[in-house]
Amino acid sequence: MTLSLPHRTTHVLLDLDGTLTDSAPGIVASLRTGFANAGFAVPSDDVLRSFVGPPLGASMGRVGLTGADAAAAIAAYREDFEANGMFDNSVIPGVPEALAELRAAGLTLLVATAKPENYALQIVEHFGLEGYLDGGLAGVHGADPEAVGEVAGKEVVVERALAHAVALGADAGQLVMVGDREHDVHAAAHHGVPTIGVTWGYAEPGELEAAGAAAIATTPAELRKLLAN
Repeated sequence: MTLSLPHRTTHVLLDLDGTLTDSAPGIVASLRTGFANAGFAVPSDDVLRSFVGPPLGASMGRVGLTGADAAAAIAAYREDFEANGMFDNSVIPGVPEALAELRAAGLTLLVATAKPENYALQIVEHFGLEGYLDGGLAGVHGADPEAVGEVAGKEVVVERALAHAVALGADAGQLVMVGDREHDVHAAAHHGVPTIGVTWGYAEPGELEAAGAAAIATTPAELRKLLAN
């Protein structure tokens, strides 16, 4: 299902990995270490790159790890990520300028990410992105670090971010999600919110269009124009 962009956007929910930052180098390296340390075969880097963005439990299931095995691999990954991978990361060029212009235009910006919220808060603060968000770090919504599987799905995070936006005065018809993967589109659509897909992230060719993205932005400047209009 493809939803239409609102005539006027007032509130924006922003994905983090692949949308605001290029986090793949650190995530892939820590996944590689985590699989090995937990005693599992290490998937190819192409497969590990597909882990960037979606809830981690769902990605583990795609490589055949569920239950206790998935939990062990996730714990080993997180141990290395906290020590080494979290800040092997960089802000997408042009993103700060686009966020600054959107704020100046009066839009309210929040983060909605499937990344555990404790990590998301550290990354947003490390790169100084909280200044673009309503309420600073209070505008960051991430997954429960203890949740696995469906309860860690992006729909849950989007629901909490939407509640925050509504508390700030958002009208449901003036909200937009921005993300780089199909799960961003599906999670937002579950709540009746259209998504602008961005092509500088980690989606496969055609993934965002097939998922039902309302529009596609190929650069942060193009994203700004879509939202400002």
